[in-house]
Amino acid sequence: MGVAGSVVPVGPSWQRARRVARLAAIGTGATVAAAAATTGVLLGQARQARRTIPMAEAPPPRCDGVYGAKLPGPPVTMVILGDSSAAGYGVHRRRETPGALLATGLSRRLQRPVRLHRFAVVGAISAGLRHQVEAALECQPDIAVILIGGNDVTNRTPLGLAVRYLVEAVRALRAAGCEVVVGTCPDLGAIRPIQPPLRWLARRWSRQLAAAQTVAVVEAGGWTVSLGDLLGPRFAAEPTRMFAWDRFHPSAEGYAVAAAALLPTILSALGAGPERRPAPVRGEGVRSLPEAAQEAARHAGTEVSGTQVRGRDRGPAGRWAQLRRRAFFGAGAVPQPGRATDSPTVEGLA
Repeated sequence: MGVAGSVVPVGPSWQRARRVARLAAIGTGATVAAAAATTGVLLGQARQARRTIPMAEAPPPRCDGVYGAKLPGPPVTMVILGDSSAAGYGVHRRRETPGALLATGLSRRLQRPVRLHRFAVVGAISAGLRHQVEAALECQPDIAVILIGGNDVTNRTPLGLAVRYLVEAVRALRAAGCEVVVGTCPDLGAIRPIQPPLRWLARRWSRQLAAAQTVAVVEAGGWTVSLGDLLGPRFAAEPTRMFAWDRFHPSAEGYAVAAAALLPTILSALGAGPERRPAPVRGEGVRSLPEAAQEAARHAGTEVSGTQVRGRDRGPAGRWAQLRRRAFFGAGAVPQPGRATDSPTVEGLA
């Protein structure tokens, strides 16, 4: 992994992130897994999963360019960072990638051009964000979307280390005046080629990382959206439609569903969300950040952001956080795969 021997950070915020990560694992099958998952069984299942899930064959389509180029006003610059889920591996057309879906949806909602730069790399772990951020900052971005964590789980990157790299990325972007939205680690327990008991452990590890990411990112000034099992019920009910040919990465439809979960938070981060919020639904509201992180790790499509209570950022249990269910923004918010989207003016493609 290239991270052995690194120093794991300490301090109150990191200790809180670890505590939340441990609590997020409760009720995810950890007890069953501990009883059933012998080393031999797990290693055998890991080898089987690697054989079943093919290696990357070709890079995903490039999606860099200006979307809505004919619209008035200066373009909003958006960068997308992270791993294969951010790059759009599993689809074959530029318009089907998450970057293109988000840029098109953002352009339509803002009625402004959106200049998109993708720096995400297939196979990236959180340690790779540093180089992606360095390249992204040269573009002077207004908004950054980060999707990361799945490969940290499969590579068993120490949780504290993975979170530290993510926080460094968020802080560097925020210091440059860029808003940051992080789609937290997906639930790898939803991947069908991974069988129990390895599936139970993968779910536990994924939720631990997602909860820790939520605490750390909001503390660093970013926003998070829990991707969970990629809005699971639909993926579970229609796996052949929602997953790509490798049964591991989302299909074009799957990416559209995930993009619909991210877009409302991107708009809010840019100060372009709806002026009037609908009445809160069950599970929404203000909580301590650790409580919000635990809740978000269990419910896909949940947004967590920092907020104030009576003019204060923090309460007895830590930073205050706003929890919102934002699985879908509404019909037409994100272009559907297969339909013509706003064609970008492609800049500098190889």
